[in-house]
Amino acid sequence: MKFTSLILTLCLSLGLTVAAKAAPLIGEPAPAFKALASDGKSYDLEQFRGKTVVLEWTNHDCPFVRKHYDSKNMQSLQKDAARDGVIWLSVISSGPGKQGFVDAGQANALTQSRGAAPQAVLLDPSGDIGQLYGARTTPHMFVIDAKGQLAYAGGIDDIASSDAADVPRAKNLVRLALGDIVAGRPVAVASAKPYGCSVKYDK
Repeated sequence: MKFTSLILTLCLSLGLTVAAKAAPLIGEPAPAFKALASDGKSYDLEQFRGKTVVLEWTNHDCPFVRKHYDSKNMQSLQKDAARDGVIWLSVISSGPGKQGFVDAGQANALTQSRGAAPQAVLLDPSGDIGQLYGARTTPHMFVIDAKGQLAYAGGIDDIASSDAADVPRAKNLVRLALGDIVAGRPVAVASAKPYGCSVKYDK
């Protein structure tokens, strides 16, 4: 009991919840969800069955997120994915009053100002979707294959820094995973440690 209490205390001190630790497994069905997006539409993961889907947890105030947007790395990846028919959903799980929280209008303005190209920006102020997936950081990336199974989960690349100068020499693990899927190959690196700012859940 003392050990369980210690773990719970540690989770809370890190801004996590017990639910946020229960991440889905590679090769298993990706958790279903419905969400309202900044464009005013409701999106259901099931509607994209038969397509590859990328979930990108984001927080525009996080320096690790800024690294990938200021360098245009994230936008390039989004646009290349779209050309391959991949559905890209950015997810904002920051709670009201927390760093990174935005309303629909602010989310749309960010997308336009940064030249971002997601299919939609999902608003998750309750943190329900983030905790369903065990999203821990911004960015935290998940790739779901056409069968609805989780094919990749982890960091966008293999250099855990907030320095944009590291982008050119990093191995972009999401790009590699998508390349494997498009080519019909098993994903060579299916998981990696995520890095970035902690997701600013409401509770």
